[in-house]
Amino acid sequence: MDVGETLLLDLLNTTPVVGGVPHDELGDADAGRRWLLAHGQPSSEDEWHALLDVRLVLQDIVRRDASPGGLVPFVEGVTRRASLTGAGVEWTLHLPEGRSAAARAVLAWDALRRSSPGRLRPCANEECRLFLIDHSKPNQARWCSMAVCGNRMKARRHYQRTRETRPS
Repeated sequence: MDVGETLLLDLLNTTPVVGGVPHDELGDADAGRRWLLAHGQPSSEDEWHALLDVRLVLQDIVRRDASPGGLVPFVEGVTRRASLTGAGVEWTLHLPEGRSAAARAVLAWDALRRSSPGRLRPCANEECRLFLIDHSKPNQARWCSMAVCGNRMKARRHYQRTRETRPS
């Protein structure tokens, strides 16, 4: 996974369900700043607020509950400039201050949408709020974790099948 994909997936997965209770790993400013720093991003309060906002929009888009139009505020002012070097053309990305991490997440989402359509998706476990990027050749991954959600869903289906076939 490249740096952009890691940033995007880690951001989408900051609202896990732990022990049946939803958590927000970016819920307070200190946690948000630590997360930004851990991902090599500027850690201002504006960056944290923009990250919270873009996370909600991206989660809704990936769940197919929203259109990409809600991403416009996060990419306004983003530019790429070319310069010539001895080796060729070098591109420099210019990001708006206060929303640079949010803009990077949107750009990563768009790059993934173009290069690997349909590979970013929510976990198929309805009780889970995590997301996955399917890098498998057949593009059939369904769970954020085979060990956790995959096993849980298979066990649930097995239990239902055996319960339905038991005589009363």
